Amino acid sequence: MARKLLFRFLLSLFLLVVGFIVCYWLANVFFRMFIWHDRNPLYHLLKWFEENILLWGSFFLLIGGAVISYIFIAKPLRYLDEIIDASDQLAEPSQRPIILSEELKEVQDELNLVREQAIKQAASTKEAEQRKNDLIVYLAHDLKTPLTSVIGYLSLLRDEKQISDELRERYIGIALTKAERLEDLVNEFFDITRFSLTHLTIERSRINLSFMLKQIASEFEPILAEKGLQWQLDIEESLYILGDPDKIGRVFDNLVRNAVAYSYANHMVTLSATTEQEQAVITLQNTGKTIPSEKLGRLFDQFFRLDAARATSTGGAGLGLAIAKEIVELHHGQITAASENESITFTVRLPL
Repeated sequence: MARKLLFRFLLSLFLLVVGFIVCYWLANVFFRMFIWHDRNPLYHLLKWFEENILLWGSFFLLIGGAVISYIFIAKPLRYLDEIIDASDQLAEPSQRPIILSEELKEVQDELNLVREQAIKQAASTKEAEQRKNDLIVYLAHDLKTPLTSVIGYLSLLRDEKQISDELRERYIGIALTKAERLEDLVNEFFDITRFSLTHLTIERSRINLSFMLKQIASEFEPILAEKGLQWQLDIEESLYILGDPDKIGRVFDNLVRNAVAYSYANHMVTLSATTEQEQAVITLQNTGKTIPSEKLGRLFDQFFRLDAARATSTGGAGLGLAIAKEIVELHHGQITAASENESITFTVRLPL
């Protein structure tokens, strides 16, 4: 736009000079067609103009140039006023589109794009904040149940002096289970706080991804066994990536826990890793309830929980997959989810 305005300004000055020369030449030709007498006042006036062409010509060009300069200075200032008004509108984006002059069509389109993105981001932030607040309320409510149980069974152990060893063991076991659930809920509170107040950073080093995946699979075997699940591993040897070992480990830890939580009992969980176009492609597949398409696109949203009923056995803070996505993207990778025919598949792509 600046180049266009400058070009038009210089063109206008050029046309002003050319127009003055052409008009002077035409006038000179026209008036020389007549015979003038010394007594004619118009003759003396025209003679004066001819003799002082530099004086009045310069005055004319100066006035013309000033008028053109004013027009071309006023126009950008008017554009600037429009853009300032549009910026004020961007400060509090609304559904009303930004409308600028025809010359500012490109700027108008860009500002409207920013406005739409701001509206979407504000709505997304508001929704995430609401989900977080709802989740905190749910977690606070969930804290009461195990805490009440722990207090109740410990009170029984304190008050009943003649309790049998078998019953004592049962009460202690229940109290311990509830206390562990309390620990999980408290950790979820910490996850929410950490995710809200900090940004993840990575410290890169060379990672033997093949060994890491096998190690994670081995560590999760007891957890899978509790649900009758079994591993089906297909991991290519010597897969190396450059990344943060702790963060990458957390990605697959979260994915495996998610797979176990939402798998049908007594099924296979498939973990495969291979190379494809200079990328390590890791796939985790389990058999479980098909995820609806409208929920599938929100799995990686902050504080989104697939289990609407908030089952305490599977319900988490809704941060595991969101954190996994952030870590993968920090490593210039990609994570996707697919679900059909009671099969749930997560695919992670990381640069080798």
